[in-house]
Formats: sequence, structure tokens, C-alpha cells
Amino acid sequence: MTELPHKTPRSDARDNRDRILHVARAAFGAEGLGVPMREIARRAEVGPATLYRHFPTKEALVTEAFAEQMALCTAIVEDALTDPDPWRGFCRMIERVCELHAHNQGFTAAFLAAFPDAVDFAAQRERAIRTIGELVRRAKADGRLRADFVLADLILVLQANSGVRAATPAERLAAARRFAALQIQGFRALPDARPLPPAPRLPFLPVG
Repeated sequence: MTELPHKTPRSDARDNRDRILHVARAAFGAEGLGVPMREIARRAEVGPATLYRHFPTKEALVTEAFAEQMALCTAIVEDALTDPDPWRGFCRMIERVCELHAHNQGFTAAFLAAFPDAVDFAAQRERAIRTIGELVRRAKADGRLRADFVLADLILVLQANSGVRAATPAERLAAARRFAALQIQGFRALPDARPLPPAPRLPFLPVG
């Protein structure tokens, strides 16, 4: 009989790490960032010590769990900036970002959270925000985005979109798409549009 190959300690550690990330993505995505670290360890069938050995803080776990979504978010806004029609690019960005965040409740919280030690995560968020700022500038210059739109308005959209509740993922996605369409109508420049109230001051966004 041929003996089955034994796993090495390194491969066991890699398997544990992958399982922790898989569980964390599912838990944070469905339930938000409030899921305790010990509950993540329990669902991943590892001890708390193993979890903390791979991810010393919850911030580190959240950052790694949503690295792919953050990269996709950045790609969405950069792709929108390549559209020769600034308003169309802006609208498509709103639609796709709302869809992305509808798929994963935890990602919205992670995107909006202040993680001072998560350098890569913060850098990608800032890159996305800078790109959105340029897209906004072009859409305003084109005359179809209302002149008093500010980046904080997009954060309000994400916060509201994260509150969408539906029985199934498909229904949540449909609700997010409708919500995005309603918001886009509100952002369109119209001759008789009333001025908006003052924008809120958010920690990582300039006002204006």
C-alpha cells in the first residue's frame, strides 16, 4: 500500500490562514465587522492563538479579507475615468460601486473605517478617492453633474446603500441598482435644482 503524503507544518499553517480568511470574508460580508475574532476562530475550526498568530489584530484580518474588493473598487473608478463621456463614466461608477458594496456588507464598513495602521488599504482608498475626484471634476465641467456635488455625497450613498435589506442576494442587488438610479437622478444638473444643505465633514475626505 502507498502511504498518503503528510502535510508539512508550513502547508498546515497556509491551510489555516486560507480557512480563516474564507470564514472572515463570509462572516463580515453577511453580518458586518461586528463578528468577534473568537467567533471567526470557532467557525474556522482553529484556536484563538492560531488566529492571532496569522492576524494579530482585527484590523489586519479585515484589511486582508477585503483586499480583493478594495482592488476591484479602485479598478471600477479608474475604468470610469477612461470613458470619453464624463457623465456616463460617473453614472457607471455609481452603479458598479453600489453593486459591489451590495454584495458585501462588511466591505462598506471596511472602506469607511479609519484603519491608521493599514497602510496599503488606506493608500488604495485614497487612490480611489483621488480618481473619483477627477471624475467628478470632469462631469461638472461637462455640465451634467450638479455643481454642488462633493465627494462626501458619494460616502452618504455608500452608507445608505449598506442599509439595504433583502431576502436574497439577487433582491439586494436589484435594490442597490434601483437605489443607484435614484441617486443618479438627484446628482444630475437641472436648471431649477435647489441648492443642497452644507456637506458633512468626514475624516478622510475634503469638503468641496
